[in-house]
Amino acid sequence: QVQLVESGGGLVQAGASLRLSCAASGRTFRSYVMGWFRQAPGKAREFVAAISWSGDNTDYADSVKGRFTISRDNANNTVWLQMNSLTPEDTAVYYCAIQFGIYLYRLEYEYPYWGQGTQVTVSS
Repeated sequence: QVQLVESGGGLVQAGASLRLSCAASGRTFRSYVMGWFRQAPGKAREFVAAISWSGDNTDYADSVKGRFTISRDNANNTVWLQMNSLTPEDTAVYYCAIQFGIYLYRLEYEYPYWGQGTQVTVSS
């Protein structure tokens, strides 16, 4: 079994930055892809970013490209999402998810394990 715990969410003003963390535990990790997704009120959950095991490959949704950065520390099974220049449109519950493949999928069903989510609220 795998447990994912997100942290770092909060309430900030537009233009501010936040860094989300996701700590994985519960299984021997050899190689996995980590993704971040978000769900705004009344909207479907959407892909935000993903990172390969090595960290050499990343993928971002167009809406966050250039503002968000995903990174990881495999020694500590932790992944971060640095979010800069936040706007009210970034308000959502942010989830991390893990899949034990090699491709940077953007589809939710490719990720079997999910965290509980952390709320990010950006005020105007």
